Amino acid sequence: MQDEAIVNPIPPVIIVLCLIVVGVELVLSAATAGFIGGPLGVGWRLMAMQDYAYSPAVLDRVVSVGDVSFDVIKRFVTYGFVHASFTQALFAAALLLALGKFVGDVFQTGAVLLVFFGSLVFGAIVFGLFVGGTIPLLGIYPAIYGLIGAYTYIIWLRMGQTGENQLQAFRLIGFLLALQLVFGLIFGSSPVWIAELAGFVFGFGISTVAAPGGWAALLVKLRERS
Repeated sequence: MQDEAIVNPIPPVIIVLCLIVVGVELVLSAATAGFIGGPLGVGWRLMAMQDYAYSPAVLDRVVSVGDVSFDVIKRFVTYGFVHASFTQALFAAALLLALGKFVGDVFQTGAVLLVFFGSLVFGAIVFGLFVGGTIPLLGIYPAIYGLIGAYTYIIWLRMGQTGENQLQAFRLIGFLLALQLVFGLIFGSSPVWIAELAGFVFGFGISTVAAPGGWAALLVKLRERS
């Protein structure tokens, strides 16, 4: 009999996504430090923001002009892989590994990708609907909040199966939102939380069909409560 691993390995899809995040950031950080790119390397991060970041103006262009060119549509996804700083990207990568491992251990690869990229797109759309102007949206955090949504759904189902109070499954997102409120009061608020909350809503909602058992498992749980 083969010995089972004490710790389950991180799902390959999460490792690949994390490597992309880290790889992009390493290139931009090295350019900023002057290690690559020569004199122009210092401006690579700004150029990446200009070419790949998202802003409400992008959604306005799609809706008002009907511009669905690749250069415009790509921004609904590519903004997630460009961060404002090395610290922001590093923290995002750590959260991606932790939450991605938990969700990836339960969800199939296709479902993980659906939660991840769907949360990025949905977060960008909601951000564009509620925020005006050209405020940039950067970083993978809406996708991470989508994974938090999937994580919450998993915990919600498990607590229901054991007869525990399912509202406790929302403690993590409640804590994070409270933390954002505190930071907003101290350092000033940023509308980025709108995209992050939208990512959570998408991640939780899509998990009702993307999780193992899908909609049927949810219906069984709801019938047990009725």
